[in-house]
Amino acid sequence: MFSWAIAFFVIALIAAFFGFAGVAASAAGIAKIIFVVALILAIVSLVAGRRPAV
Repeated sequence: MFSWAIAFFVIALIAAFFGFAGVAASAAGIAKIIFVVALILAIVSLVAGRRPAV
C-alpha cells in the first residue's frame, strides 16, 4: 500500500512540474489518504501480532 502512496506522490510531483495544479493537488491528497490508511493498518497489524494467543 505504501507503493501506491509513493506512486501518487510521484504523479503529483510530475503534474506540479508541468503546471497542472489541480491534478497535482488531487494526486497529493490521494497519496496522503493512502499513506494514513497504510500506516493505521500497519499499526493495527503490529498490535494484533503481539497479543497472546487465547
